[in-house]
Amino acid sequence: MECTMKLEAVVPWGRSLAEYRAMFDLRDADLHGEILDCGGGPASFTAEHTAQGGRVLACDPLYQFSAAEITRRVEATYETILDGLRQHGDRFVWNQWATPEALGQARLATLDLFLADFPVGKAAGRYVVASLPRLPFAAGQFELALCSHLLFTYSEPFSTAFHQAALRELARIAREVRVFPLLENFSGCRSPHLEPVMVNLRTQGYAVQICPVPYEFQRGGNQMLRVYRA
Repeated sequence: MECTMKLEAVVPWGRSLAEYRAMFDLRDADLHGEILDCGGGPASFTAEHTAQGGRVLACDPLYQFSAAEITRRVEATYETILDGLRQHGDRFVWNQWATPEALGQARLATLDLFLADFPVGKAAGRYVVASLPRLPFAAGQFELALCSHLLFTYSEPFSTAFHQAALRELARIAREVRVFPLLENFSGCRSPHLEPVMVNLRTQGYAVQICPVPYEFQRGGNQMLRVYRA
């Protein structure tokens, strides 16, 4: 599958296993099957879960780049991201991290875990170059597909039709799909694509639920979408 991406368009901001557990309300039983982290970027979820004996793949067009290229992109965008957080600080809940600087250090620690695993993990097939709405996986290959800070987060560049196709594709390859958050990036507004996507999935025979989760950094961003075959 061909994936084209300009590294300059990437905001490499990854999250940890602990954050994934909270964002997607993951229980121990949820982690026993094979998992896909779609749009995983530089998150350390795949590295950490693999180290604990879990079965997980991550896919992202970002993985066409080398660890060194990803590192340089992080360095180039780091202060810009922090400046954005400082300017819009009232849109976030500063409980887990007291300041943008503390959050930035946590993100760098997550990145280090990802980078330590990435070269070996890519060679082993854990990191796959692929992008929605078409993924190179078999129907029902995964017990659970996770998608963090991609769908609904970026409502403007991706249309309703794209979101519908992307969710159908994730539901094709996984028994259950969880998407977090349901708010647009920075605006804090619920994505306008959410309702039509839910209607479309229900017409395709899927059960769709909006569920609370024990995670909130973006103010009001404490819900995920669950999709599974009814």
